[in-house]
Amino acid sequence: MPIHCNAEKEDIKKVVLMPGDPLRAKYIAENFLENAKLVNSVRNMFAYTGLYKGKEITVFASGMGMPSMGIYCYELYKFYDVDAIIRIGSCGSYNRNLNLLDTILVDQSYTEGNFAYEWSEKECHIAKSSDVMNKVIEETAKEINIPYTKGNTFCNDCFDGYLDNIPSFINRFPKDLNILACEMEAFALFYMANYLNKKASCLLTVVDDYYKEASITSEQREKSLNDMITLALESAIKL
Repeated sequence: MPIHCNAEKEDIKKVVLMPGDPLRAKYIAENFLENAKLVNSVRNMFAYTGLYKGKEITVFASGMGMPSMGIYCYELYKFYDVDAIIRIGSCGSYNRNLNLLDTILVDQSYTEGNFAYEWSEKECHIAKSSDVMNKVIEETAKEINIPYTKGNTFCNDCFDGYLDNIPSFINRFPKDLNILACEMEAFALFYMANYLNKKASCLLTVVDDYYKEASITSEQREKSLNDMITLALESAIKL
């Protein structure tokens, strides 16, 4: 049984949206869901279940970093029989064509870390999202006219914004992957989903831009990601 979640099994639905920030989960519940119910508060990792256009959906925070994401997505898949998870998070852009608040749909997540080796002794550093889910998200984006960029991202163990030598960091990106941005959770989610024969996808909003030297505030990070949230919810009702 799970040790990081006290929700009843029936309170967690088959499709889950996973923001990193518990307060973003609360914001989504209060502003997008009907009859939202708090179903988990262990370690203040808030989870809510409610209705979106008639479909029951759970929004469950993951916390920051691959270890935290690995714990929560494993428990959701393994103990609550969740079928699909859409991570909805923030990222820092390393692509000159992206702008603040642009939406990214992640295809593959690359990491220099050893999450896969620690979990299953596999030398794996690239994990792929679900093609089935991404197709639904892309079709939905076109239907509701939300622009997005699809591509590959880097999944860090360290917050890249604090690194001493970012040009050296960028130089380590695998050239064939054309890395668009960095975040800290998608690899663990994709790897665990593939390991357990489940589905996972990831939508990101650009909140920092290395080349433009721009960023949004912490409050904006919590509340100004509505295009991404809407796209995730509209896609979720089709899964």
